[in-house]
Amino acid sequence: MSIFSELFHNYVMVCSISSWAIAQICKFILNYMVSRKLNFERLSGAGGMPSAHSATVTALMISCARLEGIDSTFFAISVVIAAVTIYDAMGVRHEAGEHAKIINQMLKQSSEDENEDPDFKELKEMLGHTPLEVVGGVFLGILVPLIIPMR
Repeated sequence: MSIFSELFHNYVMVCSISSWAIAQICKFILNYMVSRKLNFERLSGAGGMPSAHSATVTALMISCARLEGIDSTFFAISVVIAAVTIYDAMGVRHEAGEHAKIINQMLKQSSEDENEDPDFKELKEMLGHTPLEVVGGVFLGILVPLIIPMR
């Protein structure tokens, strides 16, 4: 069996990647429903509902639990990775996005006062997640491994 084929038969890998892909597609659709504009960046970008980071690491954790058991080293490692990732998505990256919004406002105001800067590029504001977006990702990350059959 080839390495590529083996990866697609790896239950933990399939669950994790599927959760990420479903979360990104949901973001794209929800963004379209709210803005009525197609924003293809939502298919790969960070931030938004549901959290793809949370969905991915939760699916990793649940699929490890189902496959190896909750007393396994694999499950323990996945719990720690999930906790750090979710904390970072909701804490540090969310705050960085809030800072970017303020900096963008300040730069816009200063460019209005002076000549327009041709090199002005807004900072990315959608970096992290609100608690609700994280809960949405966690829910998705629990659901996907329960739907995908173990091999």
